[in-house]
Amino acid sequence: MKHIFSSWMVAVVPALALLTACDGGGAGATAVSAATQFAYVANYGANTVSTYGINPDTGALQSVASVATGSVPLAVTTDPAGKFAFVANNSGYSVSAYSINATTGELTSLGADATAGTSPNYVAVHKSGSFLYVPNNGSNNVSVFSIGASGALTEIVGSPFAAGTYPTTVALDPSGKFAYVTNGGSHNVSAYTVNTTTGALTAVAGSPFAAGTTAQSVAVSPSGKFAYVANASSGNVSAYSVNTTSGVLSPIAGSPYGAGSGANSITLDPFGRFAYVGNTGSNTISAYSINSTTGVLTSIATVDAGIKPGSVTIEANAKYLYVANYGSNNAMTFAIDAATGALTKVDTVTTGLNPASIYTKHTY
Repeated sequence: MKHIFSSWMVAVVPALALLTACDGGGAGATAVSAATQFAYVANYGANTVSTYGINPDTGALQSVASVATGSVPLAVTTDPAGKFAFVANNSGYSVSAYSINATTGELTSLGADATAGTSPNYVAVHKSGSFLYVPNNGSNNVSVFSIGASGALTEIVGSPFAAGTYPTTVALDPSGKFAYVTNGGSHNVSAYTVNTTTGALTAVAGSPFAAGTTAQSVAVSPSGKFAYVANASSGNVSAYSVNTTSGVLSPIAGSPYGAGSGANSITLDPFGRFAYVGNTGSNTISAYSINSTTGVLTSIATVDAGIKPGSVTIEANAKYLYVANYGSNNAMTFAIDAATGALTKVDTVTTGLNPASIYTKHTY
């Protein structure tokens, strides 16, 4: 995802913040027709979410429409079927829900926003499409909602669930058994088992697990074997092996790996080959190859982005990387070399004010 700015970082370091996203797709991801793909951008400063079509030939973004959100939208995601979109409204303490037009990608509001905790910072949907997870940056917990057949949100019994200090993002592993939450204030990662029937969270033994300074964004590999955390203040990436039975995280040899200043968002390609980090302090994207056996990261290159590239995501075919530049009010498209992971800039489009999150998801 993809990722976003965290509300507490916006307050403490106005230049640093952002969503995603943090996820890269499930195990065994299958390429789809690019013509069916859309990108969604949450515009923090405009209280809107914008829809873009993805050019099937170049990957460039083509503006479709914008719709209103709640106050200060910080993150956007969709369900796995591409039927609904959800937006975390940081100052509105709420989540907006929309239906997605499968042909055009346009969003239609489903009505009143659902109430979340204080300063919801991110949104992630379970692989089943049945549950939505929302870390609340101001109340140090995670709200969990069931998603109805119509897209309506209902908070589950037991929600919210305790997290660390200033939880920023959440990632679910491809199996749907585990959830991981970055805690920017306590510099660690909370790990949970997921009750796949109810959506409820239970802390994993040994949780939370230490990360770098200001753990900001988390992603789990498509294999479910590895997890990666972008640490904003220490400018690096913590890497972990995942016990696929218990969900326990163990540091990988050589971790943490250097990134740019203000490493704020991390995303993995849908096939687990490459990782990319948006660095809001140095206005760059760090690219890495992933050793599929050990999880070790090897630097590929660092490329220039716009001002404060706080959110990065990859489309379903793993051909293009998208970057939301919070400070320059635009989004960039980069082509991904399938053999090396190297990035080549394709295009730049103007977004709404302060794009905090960009997310791509194909429809089925």
